Amino acid sequence: MTLRVENTLTGEREPFEPRDPDSVLLYYCGLTVSDRAHLGHARTWAHVDVMHRWLEFLGYDVRHVENFTDVNEKIVARVGENDLGDSENAVADGFIRRTLADMRALGLKRAEVYPRVSEHVPEIIDLVETLVEKDYAYESNGSVYFDVTTFEEYGKLSNQRLDDIEAQGEADERSEKRHAADFALWKADGVSPNALADHRPDERPVGDHPPSGEVWDSPWGPGRPGWHIECSAMSMTHLDDTIDVHVGGRDLVFPHHENEIAQSEAATGKEFARYWLHADLFAMGEEKMSTSLGNFITVEEALATYGRNAVRTFLLSGSYNTTQTYSEDAIEEAVERAARLERTHERAETVLDGSHTSSKSPDSVLRDSTNDTREAFEAAMNDDFNTRGALASLLELSTVVNRHLDDRGAAGEPYDYQGLLAVVETFEELGGGVLGLSFGEAEDEGDVRLADELVELVLETREAERAAGNYDRADDLRNQLEALGVEIEDTDDGPTFSIEATE
Repeated sequence: MTLRVENTLTGEREPFEPRDPDSVLLYYCGLTVSDRAHLGHARTWAHVDVMHRWLEFLGYDVRHVENFTDVNEKIVARVGENDLGDSENAVADGFIRRTLADMRALGLKRAEVYPRVSEHVPEIIDLVETLVEKDYAYESNGSVYFDVTTFEEYGKLSNQRLDDIEAQGEADERSEKRHAADFALWKADGVSPNALADHRPDERPVGDHPPSGEVWDSPWGPGRPGWHIECSAMSMTHLDDTIDVHVGGRDLVFPHHENEIAQSEAATGKEFARYWLHADLFAMGEEKMSTSLGNFITVEEALATYGRNAVRTFLLSGSYNTTQTYSEDAIEEAVERAARLERTHERAETVLDGSHTSSKSPDSVLRDSTNDTREAFEAAMNDDFNTRGALASLLELSTVVNRHLDDRGAAGEPYDYQGLLAVVETFEELGGGVLGLSFGEAEDEGDVRLADELVELVLETREAERAAGNYDRADDLRNQLEALGVEIEDTDDGPTFSIEATE
């Protein structure tokens, strides 16, 4: 089955056909590093990560670039706050380090490069100069604006008519522009006090000498890059003039992505991106989860509370282009589902490593279900990266696997070795390799609740083996737990356990 994707540019679900049949150029609009990353950011990260993994599963060489916006008035507004730093660069650098730590803790594959705006000012200036030379842009009072009337296809991504588009940019820019919808490519001087005040809490006045952020020399005088030109320059620098996939939040369709298309295609005369994929909103109650609204849960907090597998299961339980709402019920359901997949994998792997299996006791239902799961998983992922359907297929297989283990264990019959081996490989290849879940590995994040639940599950299996008269198997399970540092004591009320601390 061919991968099909929902392309915002055409409004159609289309067969995915990269320019190079062997490789994919993927750009993701990354984080403006003015605060800690929250679950809304993590949701898109997780989906882009799965896109990357699935494209590799299909055999493509994926070149994935994800930027950090480290030049922004929101960052400048935090200069001098607590211990964040005394410059725009220092504040941004601190948040970048913490964001990268969150990404690693969440189990994301590394991008090929994480470019920063501050490192690409020469490329940005070159691109702006090209647009001025081609009469797509003009200088005004030391700033440079893109003339939207010169690009005939302006509005093709957001499906807006030029006459209906509201003014872009800050109020003090509007007198400098030829058309209200023109947007800044280069902004004269530093961050204005008015712009800074918009992003500082009321109790923190701007003061007599507010920070203005980094400023660079340019042909038009000292200034700073405009927001939209940054992504075009970084994408072209590290990928190509034309890329295959551009991913970002739905709220960036206009003006950010619309403006990226206009300035990029005006400069090169080439199509900027073939497929535009947009992640929908992540809501907290009735509102979008947002740093500016203060209604967010950080990635670090979520991982510390629930662990990586549960957080990823929660984030992937809805498709990337559908709205997802945070609730305690929803995340607790994800905790249960993640634990269920982990327990199933653990049970199957434990049986495989035991002696009560056979190569001559096939379970056709188990084997057929594993094959069906692989087909259903691949069909879901090829249907516009439908992670919800992919997860559902693994959960259905989990039910069949546990039925096989329970029924064979209760009857004292040998387990299907080859069938369970295929199950373990399916969980690790699809659930692990594609969805990024961790099987058979200790997680660094989260509390000890999950470890306790897994031990309790193994002890329940041990008790079932003893009840069925499989004493050797029960002893084997106890020995394996003790080898992992789990001390077990059998009492009149049932087994109890403690987990030895490790350094």
